[in-house]
Amino acid sequence: QVQLVESGGGLVQARGSLRLSCATSGRTFSRNAMGWFRQVPGKDREFVATVNWNGGTTYYANSVRGRFTIFRDNAKNTVYLQMNSLKPEDTAVYYCAAARTAEATTLYNGYDYWGQGTQVTVSS
Repeated sequence: QVQLVESGGGLVQARGSLRLSCATSGRTFSRNAMGWFRQVPGKDREFVATVNWNGGTTYYANSVRGRFTIFRDNAKNTVYLQMNSLKPEDTAVYYCAAARTAEATTLYNGYDYWGQGTQVTVSS
């Protein structure tokens, strides 16, 4: 059974930083791309960042490019999202997801396993 467990969310002031972690088990982690999405109440889940199987390729949403960094440690079966210069509009539940293939993808349907989410709240 594949499991993804996020951690690292919390309350932070604007311009602050947080690092989210997503620990995985149940599937060979290094074979699949990974991604982060976020969702606020009443809106669709939106893409944030993705990394391919070996960490060599990354894509970001325009809203976070230059502020967020996605990276992975295949030895630890963990993917991270470093979030800097946070803004109140970054407030959301953040979800980690495992892609169906090794290649990074921005598409929601490109992911077949999801974590339970972690809340990030940025105060102004």
